[in-house]
Amino acid sequence: QVQLVESGGGLVQAGGSLRLSCAASGRTFSSYAMAWFRQGPGKERAFVAAISWNGGMTYYADSVKGRFTISRDNAKNTVYLQMNNLKPEDTAVYYCAVRPGGRSLYLDDSYDYWGQGTQVTVSS
Repeated sequence: QVQLVESGGGLVQAGGSLRLSCAASGRTFSSYAMAWFRQGPGKERAFVAAISWNGGMTYYADSVKGRFTISRDNAKNTVYLQMNNLKPEDTAVYYCAVRPGGRSLYLDDSYDYWGQGTQVTVSS
């Protein structure tokens, strides 16, 4: 059974940092792109960042460029999201996801496996 488990969320003041982790189990995802999405209060789920299977390519939403960094450790079957200079508008539930195919990295429909999400709350 495939399982993605996010951790590292919490409450932080604006300007602070958090590091999210997503551990995959049940199969190896080292051949697949992985991504983070988020869903803020009253908003639709939105793309945050993605990383290619070997970590060689990364992609970011404009709203997080320069502040967030996505990385992965295939030996640990884990993807990370380092979030710096957090803003209140970053408040959301953050989800990791795996894309087995070659569809768009930016669309949540492209991802077949999802975690349960971890809450990030940024206070002003």
